[in-house]
Amino acid sequence: MASVRFIVSGIVQGVFFRASAQARARELGLTGFAKNRADGGVEVVASGTSEALSELETWLHAGPPAAHVDAVEREDLAPQEHTDFARR
Repeated sequence: MASVRFIVSGIVQGVFFRASAQARARELGLTGFAKNRADGGVEVVASGTSEALSELETWLHAGPPAAHVDAVEREDLAPQEHTDFARR
């Protein structure tokens, strides 16, 4: 199992980004969380298979229909254990 932190910037708050990311992550069998950042971005920490994490990363570059993603930064983390994928 791998864990990754994504920092998503652009118009990503107030457009159901966290809820949509949570739904997509759950579909992919990932655990972790999505939370708003003070700088207007969204932080997503996810754990699961490399394939599922790559699919989530692809989705994060587009986000939900009302979002406008400018950039997605990826940072590999030490494996983390989460019980579900939460919104914070």
